[in-house]
Amino acid sequence: MACRVWPYAALALIFGLAGCSNYQKAQRPAWRGQAEQACLAERLVHVSAYVQPAREIDGPGICGMLQPFKVTAFQDGEVTLNSTNTLDCPMVAELNAWLADVVQPLAQARFGQKVVELNSMGAYSCRSMNNQYGAPISEHAFGNAIDIGGFRLADGREISVVRDWTHGDDQTQAFLRDVQTGACTHFTTVLAPGSNAFHYNHIHVDLAMHGNTSTGARRICKPAPQTTIPEPPHDGLPDAPGIDDETDMAQGHAPAPALALHAGPGPGPMANLPPAYTSPNRSRYGAYPSAQPPARGSLRDDGAFVPEGRPEEWDITSSISKP
Repeated sequence: MACRVWPYAALALIFGLAGCSNYQKAQRPAWRGQAEQACLAERLVHVSAYVQPAREIDGPGICGMLQPFKVTAFQDGEVTLNSTNTLDCPMVAELNAWLADVVQPLAQARFGQKVVELNSMGAYSCRSMNNQYGAPISEHAFGNAIDIGGFRLADGREISVVRDWTHGDDQTQAFLRDVQTGACTHFTTVLAPGSNAFHYNHIHVDLAMHGNTSTGARRICKPAPQTTIPEPPHDGLPDAPGIDDETDMAQGHAPAPALALHAGPGPGPMANLPPAYTSPNRSRYGAYPSAQPPARGSLRDDGAFVPEGRPEEWDITSSISKP
């Protein structure tokens, strides 16, 4: 009988100890709630027709956020979303700042117009990283991330990450790379095409906490940012004419004399010249129609050109000095 009683007694002891254990639901890291509370306390997000508070999301598991927001547009409606996104307060605030500080100035510099729509490929989703089984939980599970598939400009032009990152024109490719570089100063994680196989068609940005360094928060930015210089938008005016080659005196072509424009009161530097020199019908050799280039001459041993004829026939100074 003792042999039969012992197993039941052991099971009873085990379950009794289990009943005394403190089985609690897994908790989100404290920093997440603290970041939300700090953002709300500083009023970094303003409730509007485009940003509406929603009920707390608590689970499943540790997924969720204290004060989620349903967002349909950023920058007070200037940049719409292609779908309603659920995000936490820090992400809404940082996306607004990134659009204002980085995206819009770059769009103006590259295309001469603003971005009016953000193509989102996903925000809040209670899942693992890259939807891979066994992977760590994603920042999307806390409304702390967004995947950006592209942009739409004011004239309706669509800029697609999957198409234009490598196959767009020079301006579009430069815009996307500058957008990514600017994102690396606003977010702690930025993953663009080339970072891994999962981000070939979008730019992922989030505010995960990766720890601190001597210069601030540790950031992950892949691929390595590339900085380009935006070309100014065309002003619609015709291009400036080309500059003529320098005149070669050895070939018998004299350069046009330079006269400074007279900006102050009183007579200018051309006031005492004969009417012929101030006539609008000037020759191709400058403002002095009587001055002609030397027709013939020879070269001295030092390489200087010595024209033939009388100085008054070709020398500008001699021509002016005579009344």
